[in-house]
Amino acid sequence: MNIASNIDFELDRLRKLAWRMDAIITIPGTRICVGLDNFVGLIPVVGDLLTALPGLWMINQARKLGASPGTLAYMVLNTAFDTAIGMIPVVGDIFDMFYCANIRNYNALERNLNEKAARAKTVRTAQKSVDWVKPTLVG
Repeated sequence: MNIASNIDFELDRLRKLAWRMDAIITIPGTRICVGLDNFVGLIPVVGDLLTALPGLWMINQARKLGASPGTLAYMVLNTAFDTAIGMIPVVGDIFDMFYCANIRNYNALERNLNEKAARAKTVRTAQKSVDWVKPTLVG
């Protein structure tokens, strides 16, 4: 298995987790989605702390995949914000339906890794073009 397929496999796992946590069911007639985060979050305080665990695992996986420090900070703040607001009874539960921190974190990670890959490809292409123009010694 090569690095690209490992990254694709991990991203697929993270995407599935994010969608399960935030958007497993769409409320009929609306564009509002609910996920496990919304159901478990109904348990005061403990539920919101439990739903932070998958978010923290996603952040750790993002670190292992090579996400930039800025993206990791964004993901940590998103998860902390979601957990803190989610602890407020009723308001937090409604907030969770619209904020979808896990999906936001996944999208930020994917965007960051795509940008890094594009930059690496540009550097690699530039390096190859430089390799073709090798100076010859005339003596």
